[in-house]
Amino acid sequence: MRPTSLPASLFLTFLVSCTVAEVLPVQLTVNPSRSQFFRGESVTLICEDENRSEGWTVRRNTSKGTRTECKDGWGEDDGSTCNMTFLFPEDTGVYWCESRSGSSSSSSSSIQLSVSGGSVILQSPVLPVMEGDDVTLSCRARNPTHNLPAAFYKDGSFIGDGSSGHMTLLHVSSSDEGLYKCNIRGHGESPSSRISVKEKPSTTSSPSTPPPSSSSSSSSSQFLLYGLSSLSAVVLLVLLVFLVKRHINRKSKDDQEDGEESLTYSDVQILQRKQQKPNGVFVRCSFPE
Repeated sequence: MRPTSLPASLFLTFLVSCTVAEVLPVQLTVNPSRSQFFRGESVTLICEDENRSEGWTVRRNTSKGTRTECKDGWGEDDGSTCNMTFLFPEDTGVYWCESRSGSSSSSSSSIQLSVSGGSVILQSPVLPVMEGDDVTLSCRARNPTHNLPAAFYKDGSFIGDGSSGHMTLLHVSSSDEGLYKCNIRGHGESPSSRISVKEKPSTTSSPSTPPPSSSSSSSSSQFLLYGLSSLSAVVLLVLLVFLVKRHINRKSKDDQEDGEESLTYSDVQILQRKQQKPNGVFVRCSFPE
C-alpha cells in the first residue's frame, strides 16, 4: 500500500509553530512599569512565559555581584516571580529571566533598573516602545509629590521644558533612542534611563505571488472557454435576429406584389363587362287587336 503523506498546509503549520516556540523567549515585566525608583520603594519582577515550558528565575548584575539569583538574598523568590520589598541604591543594575536549568541560552532580554538615593526620578518606559507610538516622560520629586515644572535632556542636551513635569515624544522613531534625564529646579536631577524603540511590524507589504498551479491554470482555461462560448452565443443571436428581420421584410414585399396583381385583374374583369353591355336601348311595344 502506498503511504499517505501529510498535507502541505498541516506541515507548514507545524513548522511555523515549532519555529515560533523557539524564537519567542520569556519576557521580564516590571510592576510598577518604570525603570527608576526611590530608595525604600518596592518592585515586582515577573518572568512571563506563554508556553510555560520550564521554570524561570530572575538574575541580575549589580555592583554587589554578577548573575546572582533572586533567592540569593536580594529578593523573595516565588516561582517565576521575584519581589523586592525595599530597594537600595545598590540594587541598581541589569535584570533578566533565565531558565532554572542554568542554560544561559534560554533567557529573556535584559532591562536596566535604577534606584535613586536622591529626590528626583524620571518615569519612563522600562521596555522598548513601538515605532510610531507616543511616549510620555514624567519627572517626579520625592517631596512634594505633586507635579513641578521640569527640564528634560537627551544624551546630555536640553530638549524642552514641561510645565507640569511631563513631556510627550510624538510618533517616536529610532532617532529618539538614547539616554534621558530630567531636572527640577531646587530639588535636583534624576538618574539617566535609556529609551529603546523597536521597529513596527510592516502591514502594507504584499505577500509574494506564488507560482501558478495546475488548479489556477485549469481555472484560467475554464474562464477562457466560458468567454468564447458567451461570444459565440452573442454572435448566433445577432445572426438569428438579422435572418428573422430579413424574412419579415421579404414576406411583406411579396404580399404587396400579390395585392397589386389581384387589383389589376379585377379592374380588367370590370372593364371587360362594361365593354360587353349593349350601347342601345330596346323598347318592346304591343298593339291591341
